[in-house]
Amino acid sequence: VEKAAEELPAVARARVYIADRYAEALSLTAVAQSVNMSAFYFCKTFKKATGMTFTEYLARVRVEKVRNLLLNPHKRVSEAAYEAGFQSLSQFNRVFRRIAGESPTTYRERLHGVTA
Repeated sequence: VEKAAEELPAVARARVYIADRYAEALSLTAVAQSVNMSAFYFCKTFKKATGMTFTEYLARVRVEKVRNLLLNPHKRVSEAAYEAGFQSLSQFNRVFRRIAGESPTTYRERLHGVTA
């Protein structure tokens, strides 16, 4: 998730807030309050600056964290999902597949050269 060239300070602060707390149950309202914006205005500003909604952005941050955690061949996929802040495995699997284009298990097997 790359940073835009000329980003509003509020959006930059929101990114830092999300990066520090992605594993928690983050709400749009909490992030908007952390940068002193209304939830509605934050949504518009964040989407314009990042090209993603808050929910999409948070999902991408969490999936990136899971990808890094899966570099450890001894870490279970479920452990990595919960550690990255996903609340359920079914939600995690759906989001991971949508963002990464493959299942977490397939990703791990490809990463470590394991064939099923």
